[in-house]
Amino acid sequence: MFLIDQIILLSAVLILLGIISSQLSARLGLPVLVLFLIVGMLAGEDGPGGIFFDNAEAAHSLGTLALALILFDGGLQTPFKAIKQVWKPASTLATLGVLVTGGVTGVAAAYILDIPLLQGLLLGAIVGSTDAAAVFSLLRNAGINLNSKLKATLEIESASNDPMAIFLTIGLLEILVNDLKPGSGLLVMFLSQMGLGALVGLAVGWVSVKLINKIQLVAAGLYPVLVSACGLLSFGITANIGGSGFLAVFITGVVIGNSRFVFQRSTFLFHDGLAWLSQITMFVVLGLLITPTSLFDIWFEGLLIALVLIFIARPIAVVPVLALFGFNIREITLVSWVGLRGSVPIILAIFPLIFGLPGADLIFNVVFFVVLISATLQGSTLSWMAKKLNLTLPPPVTPAATLEITALGDVDADIVEYTLGESSRSVGRRISQLALPDGAVMAMITRNNKVIAPRGSTLLEAGDQLFIVLKPNIREFIDYVFSGAITKERHELSVQELKVKGNNTVADIAHSYNIEIPTKPEETLEQVIRSMLETSPKIGDVVEFGDLKLYVHDMVGERIITVGILEKVSLIKRSWRIRMLAKIRK
Repeated sequence: MFLIDQIILLSAVLILLGIISSQLSARLGLPVLVLFLIVGMLAGEDGPGGIFFDNAEAAHSLGTLALALILFDGGLQTPFKAIKQVWKPASTLATLGVLVTGGVTGVAAAYILDIPLLQGLLLGAIVGSTDAAAVFSLLRNAGINLNSKLKATLEIESASNDPMAIFLTIGLLEILVNDLKPGSGLLVMFLSQMGLGALVGLAVGWVSVKLINKIQLVAAGLYPVLVSACGLLSFGITANIGGSGFLAVFITGVVIGNSRFVFQRSTFLFHDGLAWLSQITMFVVLGLLITPTSLFDIWFEGLLIALVLIFIARPIAVVPVLALFGFNIREITLVSWVGLRGSVPIILAIFPLIFGLPGADLIFNVVFFVVLISATLQGSTLSWMAKKLNLTLPPPVTPAATLEITALGDVDADIVEYTLGESSRSVGRRISQLALPDGAVMAMITRNNKVIAPRGSTLLEAGDQLFIVLKPNIREFIDYVFSGAITKERHELSVQELKVKGNNTVADIAHSYNIEIPTKPEETLEQVIRSMLETSPKIGDVVEFGDLKLYVHDMVGERIITVGILEKVSLIKRSWRIRMLAKIRK
């Protein structure tokens, strides 16, 4: 038997054990990261598995690759809307927050472990960042539903704070080992890490989308692989020119994930599975690297440092930042609690071993213990804490079926899934009454795990999943039709023209878009136009109602098929400016 045969068998067994342990996560109330680490520790030299593994460089390499793939998947699933909503508090936590957390923890560690202050600060820098894999796993897979602002803050902070922790760790190691002078050298390192990471990430993401949609591959299964290669290319380029590969790969994922490209859904599913495999591999290998019996020597000191990190350092870093950005006390408390440490601190704890720093073994063991305490205590109580703070929301309804357009390079259309809530204005109405814009077709409805063929007479119910084929430029109107009770004013809709069928009634238009036409509600748009014209209608005719205009767009014989509805842009813009000035004055 060849050595590779044994390695393949061993890898398969460990991965299977990791997957099976993930099923126990919800029952035991432990994050999957802890279970994966336990699997690795049990398989190690002190456990029943008896596997001897002490190759720090191999663990670092595997961990770096796995983390890059996890962050790339996180970027793919992060919408621009969420980033725009919380980029200020998230970026502040990811930089200043990491610095404060690491500083407070480092000073405490130096005192508790009786080590030089710089080594204590190094330990603090290593555990300064929250772990993206742990946060993504808990928020997306553990059934914890938070409001969009709070969830986005947690996810974006955890995904973007690794570069700061890496910068602080490498900077302090350079000072300790290579006698780097603090000052301009550290500033240049910081700017290159962040700046190059952002620039390369944006550039590679933009080029990747063009390439993915342009290239014609012989097999559909190659497209997700191509997307992965683009993400790794972003990481590799950035890391080799002195930037933060982790920041670059996350930004590349965000750019690709928020763009339209071929085989999009299958690509997301592929990377979700790849991220899970990366998590299992990474945590199991890191569990193999540790010698569990060595943790007994530092358990008390490690516990004290973990308590300082969780109850003192993290709140000190979070409270003033989030208070400044308008978060309430309950939200601030939850963000302070969701400071989970995971794979990144353990991977960074390998750096002192690679650099040959005296006392590196002590730092690694303490960091590993702190991660175990943080993940176990904070991760297992996250759901309980969110409920106690009254921050959880009802879980969204999961669609019973999915559709995908697989040739977006040739078809200018999207398939979008909507789940109707109790307050949706389309609930209790028939499809024919929705007045869907021209260019939108309802392809399928799923209800209670059954597929319903959509007809004009089909009555929509709360909980229905609707699959709409639409042109991208009308998405805003479709969102409005299926949103909750009318809360927007007309000028908040797009200034572009709304095109609908001529047989839609005035009442349907008012109900779906909050656009009031001063005529009888039961009249169709075709009847309204005919009653206002002195001659037979023809394409291009316009009927005005104050700020509102109705256009005849398409006709078949004498019938008006498509009608355009448009408000005067000047009045819309003026109304928007008035609202903006009022907000500024406030």
